[in-house]
Amino acid sequence: MAKVILISGGSDGLGYAIAKRLLPRNKVTICSPTKEKLEKAAKELNCDFEVCDVSDKGDVKTMVNNIVEKHGKIDCLVNNAGLWIQGELDSNDPDNIKRVLEVNTLGVVLLSREVIPHMKKEKNGLIINVVSQAGIYGKAERGVYTTSKFAIAGLTKSLADALAKYGIKVTGLYPGKLRTQMFQKMGIKKEMDNGLELEEVARTVEFILSADKDTLFPEVGIKHINN
Repeated sequence: MAKVILISGGSDGLGYAIAKRLLPRNKVTICSPTKEKLEKAAKELNCDFEVCDVSDKGDVKTMVNNIVEKHGKIDCLVNNAGLWIQGELDSNDPDNIKRVLEVNTLGVVLLSREVIPHMKKEKNGLIINVVSQAGIYGKAERGVYTTSKFAIAGLTKSLADALAKYGIKVTGLYPGKLRTQMFQKMGIKKEMDNGLELEEVARTVEFILSADKDTLFPEVGIKHINN
C-alpha cells in the first residue's frame, strides 16, 4: 500500500535521492525554503512539494496541515534538511551558528512535533532522522555542526522510547560522508570520491520503510572507509 511520506531538504542531494527511490510507489512530498529549485526538483520527480523553512513553526504547521488535508495522514517523516559549518568555534560567525542550529536541530524538533499528533491518531508512523556520523563522533573544527547532530541523536533515542506505545517507530540514520554538494555550497573544497553514493543510503531508507511494523531499527549506521 502506498505510504504518505514527507522529506525535508528534498530539492537536491540525499533528500532528492530518497524521494526518487520511494517514487512512484508512494505519495511523496518534498520541502525546501527555495521555491524555484524546489519546483524544478518536484517536476523532475513528479511529486508534490511544499515551500517551507523547517525552522519556522508557522511554515511547518501550514505544510503538515496541507499534506494531511490532501492525503488524510502522514505515514513517514524523513528529517533530512541540514546545513554545514566548520572552523574553530571562535572563528564561526554567530549568525551562521544560529542558522545551522535552527535548521539542523530546531527544524527536526518542530517537524517531528507537528507530525506526531497525526501519527498518534493513526496509531502508526515512522520518523527517520538523518543524523550522520557527526552525531556519534566529535572532530576538530566541527563543534557547531557536531552539536547540532548530537542533539538529534539524543532526540531520536528519547522519541523512540516515548512513541513506541503509540505504534510510532523512530529511527536514527548515521551515514558517513556523502557525495553531495553540501561542502561546495559553502565554498569548501573537499575530496568526495571516497564518499557514500546517495543511492546506497536511499536504499537503506526504503528498506526501513518496507520492514514489518513490529521491526525496530533504532539506529542504522552506514559508513564508508576513509571518511
